[in-house]
Amino acid sequence: MDQNPARSLPPLVLGLAADLVGAIDAGVRDRGFTDVRPAHGFAFARLAPDGATVGDLADHLGVTKQAASQMVDELVRKGYVERRPHPADARARLVALTERGWACTRAADEAAADAVRPWAEALGGAGLQRLTADLATVAALGPGGRLRPAW
Repeated sequence: MDQNPARSLPPLVLGLAADLVGAIDAGVRDRGFTDVRPAHGFAFARLAPDGATVGDLADHLGVTKQAASQMVDELVRKGYVERRPHPADARARLVALTERGWACTRAADEAAADAVRPWAEALGGAGLQRLTADLATVAALGPGGRLRPAW
């Protein structure tokens, strides 16, 4: 391994992120949600717990409003989200998770726990807490740490 963290750390973090997304996706599929992709999970993360407008979702995902609207249309057809009147803006619509969307979100949470279990076994409880704290410290240095799919 390269001894220079500036060269060795980015590929490690990026590789782990890709592995984590893949493991969560596989775990979600294993739990019966075979019609979603990782990008949908990133959308669900923004929609939970109170919903969001299509514009909010587009900003979160780093896509156009048209692309976010197309994703919402797809998720409505599949029964994961619904459009509701916005409680504070009569002109806007709120996109919210349905019970199916919440069930998929719970499946993703379970899959994520399964995915990091080997990390806990390798690092021990204290080591995993240290890693989590260190990553949170580094994440706080960035522009906001939004979850975005790698389109």
